[in-house]
Amino acid sequence: MADEKKYLLGKTFFELKETVASLSMPTFAAKQIADWLYKKKITTIDMMSNLSVANRTKLAENYTVGIKEPIKTTLSKDGTKKYLFDVGNNKYIESVYIPEKERATLCVSSQKGCQMNCLFCATGKQSFAGNLTAAEIINQVQSIDECDNLTNIVFMGMGEPMNNINEVLKAIEILTSDYGYGWSPKRITISTIGVLPALKTFLDSTQCNLAVSVHAPDTFKRVQIIPGEKAYPIKDVLKLLKEYDWSHQRRVSFEYILFNQLNDTEEDALKLADLLHGLDCRVNLIPFHQIPDVDLSPSKRDVMEKFQAILEKKHITATIRRSRGQDIDAACGMLSTKKINQTL
Repeated sequence: MADEKKYLLGKTFFELKETVASLSMPTFAAKQIADWLYKKKITTIDMMSNLSVANRTKLAENYTVGIKEPIKTTLSKDGTKKYLFDVGNNKYIESVYIPEKERATLCVSSQKGCQMNCLFCATGKQSFAGNLTAAEIINQVQSIDECDNLTNIVFMGMGEPMNNINEVLKAIEILTSDYGYGWSPKRITISTIGVLPALKTFLDSTQCNLAVSVHAPDTFKRVQIIPGEKAYPIKDVLKLLKEYDWSHQRRVSFEYILFNQLNDTEEDALKLADLLHGLDCRVNLIPFHQIPDVDLSPSKRDVMEKFQAILEKKHITATIRRSRGQDIDAACGMLSTKKINQTL
């Protein structure tokens, strides 16, 4: 993003203190700026009325707030909204707002594209163009009309969050700190294929929830679906997770997309149950949403229900996720700006 260093949005309190010090502004101005940015959600420095005119002028000479509204909004027949954001240099990202009766969830992106190249995911089929900054992550939250009504945020959009761990952790700090949004970490979930050692850094640094994309219970099948299995074997990921307490402060769940005659057999279900044995967790069974040029098909509903029943019999909570936003390419695995990059 051009002029990223000039954005106030996405700065932590520590960084804001550094900013005001560099401009010879009083230390307490950092708290005032944070309050304007993350609580009052202003869009221009002129709106920071408790800063002196001189300090506002000084700040404006060097910085801008950094709010960028989405350039396109697409509405699904089920109420899901997909937002398109311009992140500069002819690159774009998408995020998805999912309204429910008692929840309002925003699915945010952490990268421009993705390096993981998972077989089922449209994002991985487009070129990787770099990490998002904390400003670009927070902007997805703060620039939409539903910002103040959100109950949950999931880092399940474009990109592998653990491959951008520093900026993701900054965004989480802003979302959960008293100077920022003041959210409970329980309202935030980070999804990953299990990138080590960034995963350990995340677990040690936050109390946010974790969702691990497993999609197959053994190395042979998983590597066909998730090439990252070679570098980050699911067995090593599980070994790390079992060192943590998942019974109180946060939860761990496992994402499992079911593909017809690939990973949906009774044997697969039993292997998955064995793999997860000893973890207080939940499994989200997800229908596959077909994407171009991928020779996979979704499992039938009765097969998904049988898979679910086997896990439940093994005392593992399993739910079948309802698809949302499929008609606007906003469902799981469908986010991609490849065509947009070529045509806008």
